[in-house]
Amino acid sequence: DGQAAREHLGRANTRLVVSIAKRYMGQGLPFPDLIQEGNVGLMRAVDKYDYQRGNRFSTYATWWIRQAITRALAQKTRTIRIPLHMTERIRQMYRTAQLLEQSLGRRPTPEEIASEMEIPADSVRGMMDASQHAIALERPVGDDGDSEFGDFIEDQDSPSPVESATQHLLQETIEEVLSELTPRQSHILRLRFGLGGGDPHTLEEIANKFGLSRERIRQLEKEALRRLRHPRLAHILRDYLI
Repeated sequence: DGQAAREHLGRANTRLVVSIAKRYMGQGLPFPDLIQEGNVGLMRAVDKYDYQRGNRFSTYATWWIRQAITRALAQKTRTIRIPLHMTERIRQMYRTAQLLEQSLGRRPTPEEIASEMEIPADSVRGMMDASQHAIALERPVGDDGDSEFGDFIEDQDSPSPVESATQHLLQETIEEVLSELTPRQSHILRLRFGLGGGDPHTLEEIANKFGLSRERIRQLEKEALRRLRHPRLAHILRDYLI
């Protein structure tokens, strides 16, 4: 019956969980816990999988397993590793804020800082939260601008501010990279990988939206991914990819 089939599908893919969990070793959770969280994602994939949509279960399950593990790492580890790009952006924010304070004679608003840095105000607010200061502009950042901001410690009762700020910057990065593609290629990748929220779509679902064949969508996806492998674009994303 259906339940037996689901259980069989889960058991048949336990090696997939182990394989993915190995990639996250040493990031704050013991290996058995990584496997346990991965199994949660696997069973979620089993429950939501629809073979009639035409995608392979292993591909579908990989997304759910990775999501379960990364969420567990964010929730259960206290020290969050900050991507290099984000650290540099926070330092740049403090430098910009200090310069604006000197020129304005007062503390600048997040919107003023954002305008000067040419980034969304939400990103500035996220970086302020991540650095665990309301924007302590009076705090010196060193003559060379390279002072340390210390460890970024997660609030156990709320989403990690670091995770929130990283997501803002990651979204900007994704938009920057996707802008290098054609509108159609960009739209296909957004749907295929669930960029911007929502579940990933199958080739069949995307084909129906575009009125094209499934094979044509596969070709367009392949072309788009090939363009993203260009060294310049790969470098932009590197600090955010696991």
